[in-house]
Formats: sequence, structure tokens, C-alpha cells
Amino acid sequence: MGTLGRAAYTVGFWIRETGQAMDRLGSRLQGNNFFKQQLSRHRTLMNVYDKAPVVAKDAFVAPSASVIGDIQVGAGSSIWYGCVLRGDVNSISIGSGTNIQDHSLVHVAKSNLPGKVHPTVIGDNVTVGHSAILHGCTVEDEAFVGMKATLLDGVVVEKHAMVAAGALVRQDTRIPSCEVWGGNPAKFLRKLTDKERAFIAESAANYKSLAQVHATQNAEPLDQTDFLKVLQKKANEAKTLIQ
Repeated sequence: MGTLGRAAYTVGFWIRETGQAMDRLGSRLQGNNFFKQQLSRHRTLMNVYDKAPVVAKDAFVAPSASVIGDIQVGAGSSIWYGCVLRGDVNSISIGSGTNIQDHSLVHVAKSNLPGKVHPTVIGDNVTVGHSAILHGCTVEDEAFVGMKATLLDGVVVEKHAMVAAGALVRQDTRIPSCEVWGGNPAKFLRKLTDKERAFIAESAANYKSLAQVHATQNAEPLDQTDFLKVLQKKANEAKTLIQ
């Protein structure tokens, strides 16, 4: 990058920073103290009506996640990239040390066909795998929900129970403690082994530690020097292709 290019980049950088600073100030003046600018302009925490998310100070919410409305996230929990938690027509409660992995969806039920009202309640040290869907259900402490599993209204997953990857758990199903359920529709497969029970606890602990690393990294500003290195690398790659 030549001298002119560097100068243009620097001017553009400060114009963008000034605009973002004014946007943050405007949000605060409007009474929305939950707007946080980090790596993107995406709004991770958002009010709905008079309800605002309450997130523990040491919980991790990824920059591309959406936590909306009447939601509580406990200490040491983590909401990963691309997750959507929407507590607009009912509440969502997440305990401590729980991880909701990338691209999962958590919603609630104001009313369904039987006319029941279902918040979503997720306990302590729960693991919810990638791209899972939890809707108006209860997942008790130290339970495990596999990747792409779907839990419908009124489902209860008891403590130390496991829902296999890709399972569809129908409305009002109760999965007893220490059982593994899977399939579509989900059915009892077998009892949980001691090794699997230990894995559930280990998974929650590992994600709690990993979340701290991501939280620290996401809090760091994008370094201008690193950005210029990326531009130079791209320019060199383009020259190589032309040659």
C-alpha cells in the first residue's frame, strides 16, 4: 500500500470510528444501555417492550448472537456465534455454566394448540449442541442436547439425561434422568453410561474455559497494523494470479 493509500485508509478509519462513537452515544441518550459495540455493528442484546436481557458479567455472548427480550443468562454461561435467543412473548432462563452452541435457536410459547404457556428454562452446566432448537421446554441441570436436536413445547429433559443428535422430541415428552433418547420421533434408546455422564460434566467445563478465551479475544480492537498486513497479503496474491 502506497503513501496515498495509507492516508486514505487512515482518514476512512477515523471517520468510521467517529460515526460509531456518535451512534453509541445516541443509543445511550435514548435510554438503551445494552448496546455494545465490539467487532461488528450487530446488536447482541436488545430490548422488547419493557423487557431487557440480564446477562451475568462473566457470561460470554458472541458478537453475532442475538439475545432479545425477557432473558436471563447466568454466571459462566456462554451463547455462541449465530445463536438466536428470543424472549419476546415469554421468558428464557439459563443457569450458570451452560453453553448454547453455534447457530442454536431458543424460543418460547405464548400459547399453542392445547392452550398452554411455556417459557424455556435451561439449568446449570447444560450443553446444547450446534444448531439445536429449543422451544418452550425445560432442560434440567447437567443434561445434554445433541447437535440439530429439536425440543418442542412442554418437553422436559431431566437431570443427567441425553438427547441424541438430530432427535425430534415431541410435545410434552418427559425424558427421565440418566436415559438416552434419539430418533424421529425420539424414543428411549438405553441408559446413560458412567462415561457419558462424566462427558456431560467435562463438556460444560471445557466450554466455560473456552468462552473466557473468546471473550478476551473479542474485547480486543482490530489492530490497524494487522489490517494492513491482510491488505498487503491480498495484494500480493492478486499480483501472483496476474503473473
